[in-house]
Amino acid sequence: MQEHRDIGIDVKTPTGEWDGDANCPFYGSLRLRGQVLEGTVSKMGMQKTITIKRNNVRYMKKYERFEKRTGSVSAHLPSCIGEVNIGDTVKIMECRPLSKTVSYCVIENSGGVA
Repeated sequence: MQEHRDIGIDVKTPTGEWDGDANCPFYGSLRLRGQVLEGTVSKMGMQKTITIKRNNVRYMKKYERFEKRTGSVSAHLPSCIGEVNIGDTVKIMECRPLSKTVSYCVIENSGGVA
């Protein structure tokens, strides 16, 4: 297996096998930039793409209470990240648009339910 390249952020080394995917930040040519987000995997229906749920709490001034909101983000899942299951906590980072809805790439699987 070839040596992985530094992506510019401190994350665990990927454990899975690379399948030659050019859209891999560690072994391919995909460049990462911008935001680093964390969320829980909610769907895995697409090929090499997962959907992540993020919980947000915001203050409602009118009612003087907090409200919970959830947002979903689609992210590319490189093969080198390894096994990812629904309920796992993952770190994603912004990249160039890979499709109509995918502009993030998974960079770390923290495992377990958060």
